[in-house]
Amino acid sequence: MKRVQIVVEGQTEQEFVESILVPHFITFGIYDVIPVPIHTSRTHRGGFVNYQHLKNDVRRLLDSNKNDFIVTTFVDFFRIPDVPEKEKWLHIANDKDKVQEMQNCIDADVNDRRFFSYIQLHEFEALLFSGNEGFEKYFSKDISTKLKNVVKNYDNPEDINGGQNTAPSKRLLQIYPEYDKVLHGNAIALELGINVIMQKCPRFKFWIEKIIKKCSDEK
Repeated sequence: MKRVQIVVEGQTEQEFVESILVPHFITFGIYDVIPVPIHTSRTHRGGFVNYQHLKNDVRRLLDSNKNDFIVTTFVDFFRIPDVPEKEKWLHIANDKDKVQEMQNCIDADVNDRRFFSYIQLHEFEALLFSGNEGFEKYFSKDISTKLKNVVKNYDNPEDINGGQNTAPSKRLLQIYPEYDKVLHGNAIALELGINVIMQKCPRFKFWIEKIIKKCSDEK
């Protein structure tokens, strides 16, 4: 069984991997899953503001390990920095198609069979709109009711618009200005549970299942 290293955007994604993904992967016999926050400098980790930072970490992991592991990513599409071969994805209107082409370009740039990228559409907070259980537990009834209306409007939370004022995190902040990604994000996700999130978010589910398949492939 292969090991998994996930290059993540920041602290929230790191905790999400540790608290939610790791227990799920363990049920499939995958015991070695490590989140690696992006190095933005020699002393600082967290934040995806430069593609080269991501690539440096991916290459470092690939160069320092053997073949019994895979490397992937968990970063947001919202406000993503330019990735390679911009001419291939820049003018794609459909966000799902654009994200897929961006992933293809990253994979081609890294060019290692042990690596595949994943970009969350549109951002981490989309996963929190998979249901209202977390909002109901941690927010007031008035706030959770307003958020429930957003949940009801999207069968697939990954379709929530990624505009400057309509991205999932922006919708949360408009309804609940005290929302803090690090403080609230994983608490809400834990209340929802991985199965609910996977049921509602097909791209996310495909990524999780791809990791499991890659880990089970002994070839």
